[in-house]
Amino acid sequence: MNKVKVHAPATVANLVCGFDVFGMALAEPYDVMWVSLSNEPGIRFTHIDKYNLPTQPEKNVAGVALMAMLENVPGHKGFDVVIDKQIKPGSGLGSSAASSAGIVVAVNHLVNNIFSREDLVRFAMHGEKLASGVKHADNITPCIFGGITLVRSIFQLDIVPLTAPPMYVTVVHPQIEVKTSDARQILRKEVQLKDAIKQWGNIAGLVAGLLKEDYGLISRSLEDVIIEPVRSMLIPGFDEVKRSCKEAGALGGGISGSGPSIFMLSKEEATAKQVENVMKDVYTRLGIEFRTYVTTVNYKGVEIISE
Repeated sequence: MNKVKVHAPATVANLVCGFDVFGMALAEPYDVMWVSLSNEPGIRFTHIDKYNLPTQPEKNVAGVALMAMLENVPGHKGFDVVIDKQIKPGSGLGSSAASSAGIVVAVNHLVNNIFSREDLVRFAMHGEKLASGVKHADNITPCIFGGITLVRSIFQLDIVPLTAPPMYVTVVHPQIEVKTSDARQILRKEVQLKDAIKQWGNIAGLVAGLLKEDYGLISRSLEDVIIEPVRSMLIPGFDEVKRSCKEAGALGGGISGSGPSIFMLSKEEATAKQVENVMKDVYTRLGIEFRTYVTTVNYKGVEIISE
């Protein structure tokens, strides 16, 4: 086997209250990657998308993740990588995580799956550090594991896959850019104890709601009193979108990752589509270009498509 094709899914990080610890993989959109073994040493990237991303391995998030992985693969030679990126960089939908996770899953397949999924998360986190300056795993983990995941700890890495009831996910991506590094810099370094207590309750409540398949508890727990009030100022129309979507029947939602995308969870597909109409209406009136998705949770993670 010397060539593999993978689909690397978009992800929603934080799930409102779980900054840097919760993540969820989406059925769409997803990046497509083709990875081939080569007798020519080195890593070569070709992008067939429109984003003009770096092709030098040390400047490409997938390249950095692969280089970290190859430090643990004796006797490796070369790799040719073609990427068709459908997850727009800077969208808040885990674009860098898809590249980083996709490459390590693909190469692991080519070297006979010698690494565990936890190992792959560790390698892929190097790509996230290049993208944002921080080795966070909230996007990487669901991208590799699929479903909804809790990163209890990064050092030592402790990943908890969570079961969840059926839900639909509606996403609106206003066509503006919010850099993860910038969105981190504006966050407060200290929080009041009363806010921390409220946040801990929501995090525990969301986990319990997912495991108990309690839609009401999930809805009540989708509240963030620490991160969202600050980051939402970077996203035009955020407050109106969130309020109107809940009025339309959404369980709740908020900023996807660092934004600008906004996600909403719904119990029924009809509700999810009505939520999409609400999102479209808000951004049409604001005169901001946007893209929407009505999708579901992806329980496969990075998927091997062909060999």
